[in-house]
Order: sequence, then structure tokens, then C-alpha cells
Amino acid sequence: MKTTRIIFWISTTLIFLFEGVMPALTSQTEMAREGIRHLGYPDYFGPMLTGFKIAGSLALILPKVPSRLKEWAYAGFVFDFLCASISTTVVDGFGFNSVFPLIVLAVLMVSYYSYHKLQAAEHRTHVY
Repeated sequence: MKTTRIIFWISTTLIFLFEGVMPALTSQTEMAREGIRHLGYPDYFGPMLTGFKIAGSLALILPKVPSRLKEWAYAGFVFDFLCASISTTVVDGFGFNSVFPLIVLAVLMVSYYSYHKLQAAEHRTHVY
């Protein structure tokens, strides 16, 4: 279980940094706004997406958040990464910018799998 816990915290911390901290620090830069416009999304989409990313990353990293809310956060990030990959591919063609969200999705899946493995172990220790 110690290895699973380490894997969970490393993968979840990476998601927190990529999807919570970085958007919070960079979402209002001109480059970020231009990136949203370039993909054809309206100007309000960037701040809205940033708010959801910050909320979702906090839901994943904070231990006391209910598991149902964590499930919604994981699901939201799956949609986010898939849509980011598809949007970039449609607008710019297939390339690294299309693949990178899928790499982050793989990290998210490691977090998700290890989260459920830890939950199952915790449930086994609390059997009545």
C-alpha cells in the first residue's frame, strides 16, 4: 500500500500543478487568451474553464473531499483532456499539442486507479 500511496500522491500532485496551479497563474496572460481565441472559443470560456480546473484539482488533492465529488472531478478532467486534444487536432492538425493532453490524461488515469486501490484497501480495513 505504501507504493500505491506514493504513486497516488505523485500523479495527483502533477495533475494539481498542471490543472490547478498553472492555470491559476497563467490564465489571464495574453498568450492564454489568444490560445483560447485561436481554437475558436469565446473569450468567457478561458476564465470559466480555469475556475473549473482549479476547483477540480482542489477536489482531487484535498483528502477530506467526498469521493463522489472526486469522481466528478476525475470525469471533468477526462472530458477536458479529450476535448483539448480534439480541438487542437481539428484547428492545428495532429502534432505534439494534440498528444500532450493525452499524456496528462494518462497521468490522471494513474491517479484515478491508485485512488480506487487506496479506497478499496481502506474499505477492507473498516469492515464491520
